[in-house]
Amino acid sequence: MPGNGTDRHASSRGAADAGTGGAYPGTGGTEPGSHAGTYSYEQKVAVEAAEEAGALLRARFAEAHTVGSKGDGGDVVTDLDLAAEKVILDRLRTHFPHERIVSEEAGLLDAGGSRTWLVDPLDGSNNVAIGLTAYAVGIALCVDGSPVVGAVHEPVTGRTWRAALGQGAWCGTARLGGPCGRLPRPGPVLAWTQGHAVGRGDARARGLRGALELHSRRVLQLWAPLLGWSMLASGTIDGYVGYRAEGIDFPAGALLAAEAGVEFRTLTGGEFHVGFDGPDSGRSFVAARGEVLGHLVDLVSAAAPAAGPARQ
Repeated sequence: MPGNGTDRHASSRGAADAGTGGAYPGTGGTEPGSHAGTYSYEQKVAVEAAEEAGALLRARFAEAHTVGSKGDGGDVVTDLDLAAEKVILDRLRTHFPHERIVSEEAGLLDAGGSRTWLVDPLDGSNNVAIGLTAYAVGIALCVDGSPVVGAVHEPVTGRTWRAALGQGAWCGTARLGGPCGRLPRPGPVLAWTQGHAVGRGDARARGLRGALELHSRRVLQLWAPLLGWSMLASGTIDGYVGYRAEGIDFPAGALLAAEAGVEFRTLTGGEFHVGFDGPDSGRSFVAARGEVLGHLVDLVSAAAPAAGPARQ
């Protein structure tokens, strides 16, 4: 991941931070309320955009209706996806008019430079379409393909999780410490995600899920991957396994987890780089720490050959 964050917006960030007294909690050091640090302005804008979109989603949740479908797997687009997306894009274009944006529904809004904003205005559209209140808003900033800012907002509870590279993960004024890493006797509680392109009959996905189900206490399939990342960063679940994960929502959540101390591996236990570009086969991962990480790597590496050849 890029580490210095130096870019053409340094002066504008400084002016904005001076106007607020640098009191944006958790963005500038190890304690809430410390002076603004690298990417603090970008993080502030991302949080405000996510929360504004979340307020719209919460207010109009009962009125949501499906306006389209994506692919053959049953995924839908609702009118709320489009309305929330407009709120976020308007804010990002106002504050960062010359930067590239990739958004779930609008697609690529191209521009020059090494910075790319990723926007998932409604993670959990299928849940919303059936009246299930499990959904989130996710925004990430990537530099040279790697996340440096992530914000996840849950409209139902009003909670926002946020992270900037090297500055920890936070919810409100609380710094997140991730899972403890000890393997529970009944087995770990895990989240699972797979990309839209993974078919129902995908042998490798079936093999991986089956192995996890056999050796875990619970495997959550939430239809809203960002909620799984917020739980992992908060330490309320033990690990996360993804197979060909989507690029839009992955970086924001993965940065939260990484900044909370979670480690990442490929399905065969190798080094894993968190990013959004490239083929989805490069976004198959295990995320956990301590004993749980080793347990999961053993499970999925053993299951993968039986389920078919790896695509990484």
